[in-house]
Amino acid sequence: MTATATTPTVERAPTSTRTLLGALALTGPLWATVSLVQAATRDGFDLTRHPLSMLATGSLGWLQITNFVVAGLLAVAGARGLARALPSRWAPRLVTTYGVGYILAGVFTMDPGGGFPAGTPTDTPATFSWHAGLHLLAGTVAFIALSAVLVVLGRHLLRRGERRWAVAAFAGAAAVPVVDVASMAGVGAGSLVLAIGILSAMLLLSAIAAKLRSAL
Repeated sequence: MTATATTPTVERAPTSTRTLLGALALTGPLWATVSLVQAATRDGFDLTRHPLSMLATGSLGWLQITNFVVAGLLAVAGARGLARALPSRWAPRLVTTYGVGYILAGVFTMDPGGGFPAGTPTDTPATFSWHAGLHLLAGTVAFIALSAVLVVLGRHLLRRGERRWAVAAFAGAAAVPVVDVASMAGVGAGSLVLAIGILSAMLLLSAIAAKLRSAL
């Protein structure tokens, strides 16, 4: 009787887990690309004076509103992938908070001002509307969650011996509150500083999600 050789099978994570992590990996590049293309093409927009959130105002504001909502939904979906891929309770919760914050930041828009959209008075409004206040609150919560999840992921990467990735995650986590405070303090080109810091953190989170996905 002849024995039949069997080829060992390599177990892979369910396709759904890889898809969900892929959604999180897409969040940063998508939001950054859509935002920066608009920043370069919208009449009157100046990234050194106007935050990227202000792109949600004006006749083309629906583009940035959609950008916020889609990015938020992708992050919420990605949180489910993290829950399956990592032995961490906090990482999925924080990414969900980050995603919901982006959705709400898209629903509740900032006020026009500072000459944008084109034709708007160049003065900065002395007060802001209720929806602008909710936008700032949602954005702040999202930024805190983004910073915190990078700390959690950095610790996970450090335990896995991924020292460079861990250092990058910790640096990204530290950058978020620093640029946020710098922007609120009115430093020169504060909006640009904020954009660089937040986009860097978003892209880093996406890169880590892509790394986790490739390891499954």
